[in-house]
Parts: sequence; C-alpha cells; structure tokens
Amino acid sequence: MLLLPRFLLAMFASVLRKRLGTLDESQVTFTALPTDCDLNFHLNAGRFVSFMDIARIELIGRMRLIRRMLARGWRPVMGGIVVRYRKSVLPFERFTIRTRLVGWDERWFYLEHIVEKRNAEKGAAEFCAVAHARTVIRSKQGTIPPRDVLAMMDIAETTSPPLPVFVEQWRASEDAR
Repeated sequence: MLLLPRFLLAMFASVLRKRLGTLDESQVTFTALPTDCDLNFHLNAGRFVSFMDIARIELIGRMRLIRRMLARGWRPVMGGIVVRYRKSVLPFERFTIRTRLVGWDERWFYLEHIVEKRNAEKGAAEFCAVAHARTVIRSKQGTIPPRDVLAMMDIAETTSPPLPVFVEQWRASEDAR
C-alpha cells in the first residue's frame, strides 16, 4: 500500500512536467524506504519492478496518453519483464529510473528501464539495474495494435525503430513458447 501515494504523486507530477515525444526518456526519482527492503537490507527485487511500473505509467502520463486511453477504455498491461540487477539500493538511498520506449511490433510495445543511484564518492551515477518490459494496450474488445495507439497520438510514421539485439532475442524466445 505504501506505493500508492508514490504512484499518485508520480501521476500528478507527470501532468505538470514537460510533455514527452514517443521516443523521449522519462526520469523519476524515488527514495528506498525500509519497508521497500528485504532481509538483506537492500531494495527488494519485487519493489524494483513495482517502481518500474510507476515509471512506466509516468512515461505514459508525460506522453499525454492517460486521459485519451482511459476515455477509450484502454489500459496498459505488462506482458513480461527481464531484469538484470548489478548494485544494491540501500534504505534511504535515492535512485532514479530512466524509462524509454525502444520500439514496438504488431502487438507489443517494448520499454527499457535503467535504475541508477548517485555515488557520492565518485560523484557520478552508479548503474544498479536494467529491465526490458513488454506492454500491450487492452480494451474490453481485446488487444489494441500499436499502430492504433500511435494513430491516436497523431503519429503518421508507425514503423518502429530497430529493436535492441537483446530485445529481439527475448522477443523471439517469448514467441517460441
């Protein structure tokens, strides 16, 4: 339940922040609270994913899609995520999630989340985790193709940028199941 206030704050802030284009990157900063941590006293793996959910919705909000999607009865639904963890986020550490849309196919949108924290000793960002997620837009009638979502955004060019090699391999692996 403690994520709900952070979710609402991110949604409210997304309306006030600069509008983003389709391939622009969003950044959201959070603080790891003790309730977000596991018995090893670092950010729980599940909480990483929950914070990425908030970052994804914040990106959609900054693209100014939320209101239009909800008016049509459309909802974003995550269909899979692959996360690679590298550094711990400790209690009370601030961390940033950079989120961007990397491409799409006939069914899925593919997003990348990069989690970083500030390393005070080095004075630079320190890489903590990276995730790739695939999201589908659903309505009561079924899946909404990305081309229809892009058309709603008044984007005429519906050709996806080339997907990163890892995402292509993951996509092929998922499609082979």
